[in-house]
Amino acid sequence: MTRKALVLLPLFFLFQSCGFYKFNQASIPANMKTVSVQFFENNAPLVVSYLSQQFTDALKERIRSQSRLSLIRENADGNFEGRITGYAISPVAVGANEMANKSRVTITVSVKFTNLLDEKLSFEQSFSQFEEINGTTIQTGQEAAVIRNINAKLTEDIFNRAFANW
Repeated sequence: MTRKALVLLPLFFLFQSCGFYKFNQASIPANMKTVSVQFFENNAPLVVSYLSQQFTDALKERIRSQSRLSLIRENADGNFEGRITGYAISPVAVGANEMANKSRVTITVSVKFTNLLDEKLSFEQSFSQFEEINGTTIQTGQEAAVIRNINAKLTEDIFNRAFANW
């Protein structure tokens, strides 16, 4: 072996074992075929007009893209319902001029999942996720992207709680 190979070989094994593992395979019971997602109403004190629709659509898309389940409106094997209970922008970092130069946008969702095939797998829980932005206010164009990013995190948490038993 060359000297170069002796140096690179241990690094190869180190990086191979420290990779990222994404769990796309959900542990959905074989007899579960359908799920319904009800509209998540926005009950947050600070209201963004399109947040309810975007969150509901994001949860449906997560289920469609990461499971074999069919989405139907009613009489499903599993049902998601709930409401958006929080949308807040709060300062997290203060700059030299004693003004906030970073803020955190946080969305909280209360979710009730009913598994009609196995009641033990049902749950009612709040989920909260955030994204940090520069400054103290969120710009209109930036807001949609921030909400989309937070919704992706929230729906991953909810999906994993319902189907990966996390």
